[in-house]
Amino acid sequence: MFEEITQIDDFEGLLKTCPAVLAYFSGPDCNVCKILKPKVEEMLVGNFPQIRGVHINLNNTSELAVNYSVFIVPTIVMFLENRELFRKSRAFGIHELKELIDRPYQLLFK
Repeated sequence: MFEEITQIDDFEGLLKTCPAVLAYFSGPDCNVCKILKPKVEEMLVGNFPQIRGVHINLNNTSELAVNYSVFIVPTIVMFLENRELFRKSRAFGIHELKELIDRPYQLLFK
């Protein structure tokens, strides 16, 4: 389940303490975000249980959007050991996302 993040300090602290974080940036008016979010959550829980999933609503945390250069929703940013591994915005599929995560996840946690 995605944890809601509303403060930049909370997010940056999480990046420093968790080896793997997937950040899901969205907005309340984004219909694609509403459809995609549960699918991403299900993928994480079923395939990558050691990745910490967080949800960031850009309407509540514009500072996070600016600091992490997120200007389009939905945007997913994957961090490993406090470094950005990849980002996907707007048009992407669950299978594509799973493939991008699988190899680094296997290296880090297996």
